[in-house]
Amino acid sequence: MKRKTLFKILCTTIPLLLSGWSHAAGLLKPLNSGLADLEIREHHVEVLIEDGYVTTSVEQVFHNPSVNDLEAIYSFPVPEAAAVGEFTFWIDGKPVIGEVVEKQQARKIYTEEKAAGRKAALVEKDAYKTFDISVYPVQAQSDVKIRLVYVQAAQVDTGVGRYLYPLEEGGVDDAKLSFWSRNEAVTEKFSFTLRFRSSYPIDALRLPNHPAALIQQVAADEWTVTLINHQDSKSQKNHQEDLLEGGRDVEENPAGNNLTGNNLTGKKATSGITKSVISLSQDILVYWRHQEGLPATLDLVTYKPDASGRGTFMLTLTPGGELGKITQGSDWVFVLDISGSMKGKYATLIEGVRQGLSKLRPDDRFKVVLFNNSSVDLSRGFQDATPAKVNAVLQKLESYRVGGGTNLYKGLLEGLEDLDADRPTGVILVTDGVANVGNTGKKAFLKLLKNNDVRLFTFIMGNSANRPLLNEMTEVSQGFAISVSNADDIVGQILLASSKLTHEAFRDVELHINGVKVKDMTPENIGSLYRGEQLNVFGHYWQSGQAEVVLTAKVGGVDKAYKTLVDFPDVSQLNPEIERLWAFASIEQLQATLDYFGQDGDVEQAISDIAVEYGLVTDYTSMIVLEEARFQQLNIERHNKQRVATEFAAREARKSQPVQSHRADTQQPMFNSPLPVNRGGSSSGGAGAVNPSWLILIVALMMLSSARKKHQQAS
Repeated sequence: MKRKTLFKILCTTIPLLLSGWSHAAGLLKPLNSGLADLEIREHHVEVLIEDGYVTTSVEQVFHNPSVNDLEAIYSFPVPEAAAVGEFTFWIDGKPVIGEVVEKQQARKIYTEEKAAGRKAALVEKDAYKTFDISVYPVQAQSDVKIRLVYVQAAQVDTGVGRYLYPLEEGGVDDAKLSFWSRNEAVTEKFSFTLRFRSSYPIDALRLPNHPAALIQQVAADEWTVTLINHQDSKSQKNHQEDLLEGGRDVEENPAGNNLTGNNLTGKKATSGITKSVISLSQDILVYWRHQEGLPATLDLVTYKPDASGRGTFMLTLTPGGELGKITQGSDWVFVLDISGSMKGKYATLIEGVRQGLSKLRPDDRFKVVLFNNSSVDLSRGFQDATPAKVNAVLQKLESYRVGGGTNLYKGLLEGLEDLDADRPTGVILVTDGVANVGNTGKKAFLKLLKNNDVRLFTFIMGNSANRPLLNEMTEVSQGFAISVSNADDIVGQILLASSKLTHEAFRDVELHINGVKVKDMTPENIGSLYRGEQLNVFGHYWQSGQAEVVLTAKVGGVDKAYKTLVDFPDVSQLNPEIERLWAFASIEQLQATLDYFGQDGDVEQAISDIAVEYGLVTDYTSMIVLEEARFQQLNIERHNKQRVATEFAAREARKSQPVQSHRADTQQPMFNSPLPVNRGGSSSGGAGAVNPSWLILIVALMMLSSARKKHQQAS
């Protein structure tokens, strides 16, 4: 099979194959229960990307068609690196903002409020898998309205930004799937509006799975994106204006089946009334591309509400393209999942391996490890990438049959045997990280990688993949992980990963700030920074003035230092959201400590204290909404209510101002070379480089591995 043909098959058929196996965001109902299905009548998403971070607001209306009061439980995937800070429940027609308390306390309060017949709502995090929103009561023949708001740092890699609104739940929670059914249909109104503001020039925006989305450049530094599921006699442009100004009560289209975005499928309701119905079953993904030739930069965003108090900062470093290509031969270990769900896909796997191995250079070595319930070193140690040895391994691969569970630890352990300390080694792991056989503890995986001098590279496929485990494993090994959605432009993801694997990286990175008192910086240990990656560092500061920022690292074994001067302001009030971003990053760092060193009550309490102070839903805290008087009766202070008001006022103030530039190193640029860009892949690229053919295989295997548990549930 020709390389282009394989590429086409993998990039077009596999996402289609997976689409039928997805579990989507939606309302939950116990299986085989006699309860009526609650409806999602409206689902509206507003996204604001500016100042280096993203604010996502999701507003929904649930309807109870039953003659009895019911509880609504809405479940959706955890967005990557998202800090959930606002949950609002409309009680008696008035919005009430939730407060964060410790998780067990929140569940106890919610249960007691339900038993007493009082209105309440709860947001809980189910580990890395989902956020679950419970609302009681949804009164008979009535609607309820909720709003959830979360913030996250913007993702930009090699000049390409990426925003994902996750809707596809990965289907990895077997207990939940065996108990609940899911209603993912929006029966009346759906809208998705995104406003993008950037002081750095943008070439274009792209929605790979929604080509009919309305994308407009409304100013030199501002873009908008709109997806809607209803139209009337107004033009689509007028719809966009209505939505951007907050108007949602748009008259339904009598025809009832026109959607802006060709992947939101319109259907006719069965009640005899014609209206649009869509399914929350497909991620919405937005890319933006910066213009070529932009300088490498350091950006500084601050929040300091008064001159005498503490400030919070977010430093974003975007290094240039000074990282050279790798010229030394390397060893590559491919750890491949052959568990039972690979049946029916094994022939494709073999062909992908054949194409990938044929592109390795003779001075590279390879090792192939397969795992299910156990593991096997298929190549019997490292082999030179000669045609004869490649063919011998392929013949063995063809003789294997798939089956069994997922012993991820055993597969990694086998892959890390007999490493050569004199040769750099990369491990490409193909799995969703949901280990179910053998050693499954996170601490064991982290210690295994910490004790071996390798770089781990993985694609994290699906919204419910075990991102905490895979991310921490890559950080411990100073490798990298790339998240991949079914909605992703796979070609683009391949190019981004290829540029990292073919170039040197900044190693042993450290960042120091001198001249201004700073504290609580996170991350404490940066590790590695790969070509095109941005580095976000959060912290606190107490005084204004000029500070020296110094980045030190090793590049190809040579010590490098990059310096600049930045000004920390005395008062800065437009970006209060970065306080939550600092808190979220600090909690992640504390959680990593727990994962590596084991249970520690003091660390767990520190996580809870930060989450309560900054209003964040975590593994240890939840957000509770009660009738307003009940907060005071239960001695729950309304700190988050005030924080939400502050953030809302700041967003409104930013709307009325021109787009702000946060570049802080204009007088003394920190980096000399311009930003790196991807100009397309090539079949070579230096010894030790992984050819894009390999990356095609990796993406395909990641998808197939992620599909494993989904298919089991579907069948």
